[in-house]
Amino acid sequence: MSTTIDYYFTPQSPWTYLGHQRFAQIASAAGAAVRVLPVDFGKIFPVSGGLPLGQRAPQRQAYRLVELQRFGEHLQLPINRQPKFFPVGGDPAARLITAVDQADGSAAAMALAGAIFKAVWVEERNIADDAVLAEILQQCGRDAARLAQSHSPAIQQLYETRTQQAIDAGVFGAPSYVVDGEIFWGQDRLDLLEKKLAAK
Repeated sequence: MSTTIDYYFTPQSPWTYLGHQRFAQIASAAGAAVRVLPVDFGKIFPVSGGLPLGQRAPQRQAYRLVELQRFGEHLQLPINRQPKFFPVGGDPAARLITAVDQADGSAAAMALAGAIFKAVWVEERNIADDAVLAEILQQCGRDAARLAQSHSPAIQQLYETRTQQAIDAGVFGAPSYVVDGEIFWGQDRLDLLEKKLAAK
């Protein structure tokens, strides 16, 4: 029986960007199914003790930039630590990933998510802009109708339901990978996730 990994994230998370490609490779190598679950951390943080970046202590914000540099170099991934369009609202991109997941499947949603992460952290594009999202959709070879579908009440409801699912699962940060109820928080926990999958 195939293992399923619940993949919780927000589209503007640099840590999710840094781990996305490796996570996809780990899941594929393990033959695991991935549930692609972009969620609203604006609703998760208030119940989990998290703070938006701008409300964190200055020393935490400064150290975050150091760590982004370190991990970018360690993983050999390009990253603009302070991109032009950040902070940026992630809801439109999250709903678009959800719409693609529903219509085209998890592999398509994973590819789109990767392109959206790159748009923020490498290309410095505004993922809160529908025109930018339409361009990314086209680049990924997806139907342009997905953008309109992402604005539907059904996709909004699914986004809200999955956010509550994340809260109920104890998720508090992005990215979080959940296997059999066990949370692995952060791209720097991927070694432990890989070990967990190998033992199944």
